[in-house]
Amino acid sequence: MEMKKTILIVEDDLRIAQNIYRVLQSEDFDAQIARDGLTGKKMALEGRYDLILLDINLPGMNGFDVCRQIRQFKPVLPVIMLTAYGEVEDKVEGLEQGATDYIVKPFDFRELVARIHAALRLSDLGNAGAGKRVLSVADLQLNVDTKVVTRAGQFIGLTAKEFALLEYFLLHAGTVISKMDLAKNIWHLNFDPGTNFVEVYINYLRKKIDKGFEVKLIQTRPGLGYMLMAE
Repeated sequence: MEMKKTILIVEDDLRIAQNIYRVLQSEDFDAQIARDGLTGKKMALEGRYDLILLDINLPGMNGFDVCRQIRQFKPVLPVIMLTAYGEVEDKVEGLEQGATDYIVKPFDFRELVARIHAALRLSDLGNAGAGKRVLSVADLQLNVDTKVVTRAGQFIGLTAKEFALLEYFLLHAGTVISKMDLAKNIWHLNFDPGTNFVEVYINYLRKKIDKGFEVKLIQTRPGLGYMLMAE
């Protein structure tokens, strides 16, 4: 007999949390509720959940920070963000912090259930094929399926954009990549020489995969771009 999936609802509005809880119970899910960010983070990291429903505007710790913490320790756990915010910037921020999906309040519960089932299907497929696709340079490894990055066996927590940037470097290891190429392929933008967002993210990535290691993997080629390789 297949075990029920367990979902954690992190929502400070008791009425909304209870309504979601009842819907999930009717759909044959087990569910638990946390009503602030700190409790939600603690439960998500210490418990065994198949999916997290996470509000953004939470007391104690906002949903963006909770999602980032979850991603550092449970990189493949599906997280669907629930929020009244509908601005593109908020959606982008949620996805940047590692959210699997994003649904804006007020929402139809049928849509919420459909999104949950879709996220769980993707998670199950990812777990079934875990470990089959690994990109590596020296002692750095990136598992395309599980989204886990390690260096010398040490787990490295990355945001969604940092992960995409590192994956692109690994796919083109040993090749010089220009800022224009990175802007186009990672951010889907035309590169503006007056901006420094590429350098900012390269610096973020360097602090996570190179800091503390004798061999530096991200190399700068002045006037040309960047290259990922072992010195």
